[in-house]
Amino acid sequence: MTSTKRDTARAWQRMLSGRRLDLLDPSPLDIEIEDIAHGLARVARWNGQTKGDHAFSVAQHSLLVERFVADLRPRAARPLRLSALLHDAAEYVIGDLISPFKAAVGLDYKALENTLARAIHIRFGLPPDDEPDDVALIKRADRMSAFYEATQLAGFSVAEARKFFGAPRGVLPPRLIPMSAPEAQAAYLDRFRRLSLQSRITNEE
Repeated sequence: MTSTKRDTARAWQRMLSGRRLDLLDPSPLDIEIEDIAHGLARVARWNGQTKGDHAFSVAQHSLLVERFVADLRPRAARPLRLSALLHDAAEYVIGDLISPFKAAVGLDYKALENTLARAIHIRFGLPPDDEPDDVALIKRADRMSAFYEATQLAGFSVAEARKFFGAPRGVLPPRLIPMSAPEAQAAYLDRFRRLSLQSRITNEE
């Protein structure tokens, strides 16, 4: 009896929680927030080309994006803010590719990222896909975060950052200090738990 390559190739990753996540067909049941926080706190933004004693992690970036969403829409529902916090959560297993490389890789990469993102949303009680207005808001906050990261940490001039990411408006400029991986992991978990608890309270009222 013979097996196809798809049958024999390993497409899953073992997590520290003990879960085995199939990257091609991810089950929400195999997704744990502790694994996400651990992974994102150790994935560097800008391919690690940032100033400071520590890499600026995707976990810390996600915290900033969630903060900007709240600043831009002060009455944003907790599920939207949770979605903002999780907007790059798929990168805990596929890493953070810079935008030019994502474009070069093409749609297959994006399809894999989107499949993982939908499974993560379902795992934590969110709709598989955000509403278009919410997607636009999170993207705006994401670009604002990229602007400040670029100018404070990644060596971009203000003019360069404005060209690529636009000029931020409507938020107070942050002072970015990269955290250690354990610090970023703890901060991400704490914010997730606060938003999750508040979302459950709101839904029960």
